[in-house]
Amino acid sequence: MRNFRLLPIAFAVFCLLGTADARPGGGSSIGSRGSHTWSAPPRTSITPGWARPMDQSATPRPSPNYGGAPGYAAPARPMPGYGAPAYRPSYPVRHPFLSGFAGGFLGAGFFGLLSGHGMMGGMTGGTSFFGFLFQVLIIGGLIAFVLRLFGNRRQNQMSASSTGMPAGASPFGNNGGSTPVTLTNDDYTSFQRLLLDIQAAWSAQNMRALASMATPEMTGYFNAQLSELASRGARNIVSNVQFQRGDLSEAWREGNLTYATVAMRYAMTDVTTDSMGNVIDGSSTEPMTVTELWTFVRADGRGNWILSAIQQAG
Repeated sequence: MRNFRLLPIAFAVFCLLGTADARPGGGSSIGSRGSHTWSAPPRTSITPGWARPMDQSATPRPSPNYGGAPGYAAPARPMPGYGAPAYRPSYPVRHPFLSGFAGGFLGAGFFGLLSGHGMMGGMTGGTSFFGFLFQVLIIGGLIAFVLRLFGNRRQNQMSASSTGMPAGASPFGNNGGSTPVTLTNDDYTSFQRLLLDIQAAWSAQNMRALASMATPEMTGYFNAQLSELASRGARNIVSNVQFQRGDLSEAWREGNLTYATVAMRYAMTDVTTDSMGNVIDGSSTEPMTVTELWTFVRADGRGNWILSAIQQAG
């Protein structure tokens, strides 16, 4: 009989250990951000630190790791300014023609000195002296011109190789790249509405509504989290959600999809109850404040914004 009385207490403790951060996303970083999934979102005024890398994502993680933000991997193609500096051969290797020409020129001069004929075959008067200077200026000008020509050509080649595209081409585009976009006030209004509606559908355990506001990947995560709560006879309820502040991190286009990652700070009441409605985690009177980065996606020309990722602020 004594053990029977302890069962409700043991059940409550079991639920308490497994329901922390039970709001949508479970306090994890989940989802996909297109080609930016494994890149750190740009910092904002309300997320000055690094965002936490994805804990779960359908987008494969690229490799190898690089010395950027902690936990993030390098993009598929190295971007200019990142990674180890490119190997730069020595001057004679880079300009064998000019090195050989200058070496031959100086060698002939020193040979003249050693043989007693002077630097340029002997200078026996003012005419020879000015002739020597004239030759030096002409040859020096030719060398400078050729050096500049080779230098500009090499710089263009290095720029092309660092971006993986021909010299002069734009680093953005629909060909595997991303193009920055500008958002409107209606877009930001949609983001705030989605924040509130997703929390409400989550609390009502309305998977049909969640599926209409999130990508199939995010819907799968939400379904798994709600199922895990239900298997323990628990339910998470988020109420009194109040949007406090938002700040755009980045917005871009890939092909026919437009993405937007927005840092959002909001307050809410987050409680988890048992099957009898008793609170086993959280507080119904003490609101909590959360700052997360939500990424939304939509198809250009049709459809609405839907949620594609949630990341925790670092």
